[in-house]
Amino acid sequence: MVRIFSAVVLLTLALSAPAFAEPNMKEGMWEMAMKMDMQGMPFAMPPMKFNQCITKKDMVPYKKEKGQDCDMVSTKISGDTVSWVVKCKDKHGTTESSGQITYEGEKFNGVINTTMTDAGGSSQKSKMNMSGRRIGACK
Repeated sequence: MVRIFSAVVLLTLALSAPAFAEPNMKEGMWEMAMKMDMQGMPFAMPPMKFNQCITKKDMVPYKKEKGQDCDMVSTKISGDTVSWVVKCKDKHGTTESSGQITYEGEKFNGVINTTMTDAGGSSQKSKMNMSGRRIGACK
């Protein structure tokens, strides 16, 4: 009877282990490159780069903008993929973004879809393709 109980417990733990697995992401300082495509723009926006310390506690890449009040609405981890929704407010209006990146050890690729709504109610959509690579330890 003890053997059967032990076997059931071990099987349950083995089947539930993937649910507790973390994405294949190495903590450290990451360099991120973002390229934005904005509807209605007559020219392409230049790519942006920035660095951020990414840890297992905070796996969402972001660049904090001055004057914005942002709230992380939700985050979800599924395998090596991290997805999120964030809402920001500033004096010009609101911004809502949903993003998803997939980590591959020391690199990632992903996309962020954003809707910006100005104080008058006009909205503009954009899509940002992003990639990242680990460049060392956090400072």
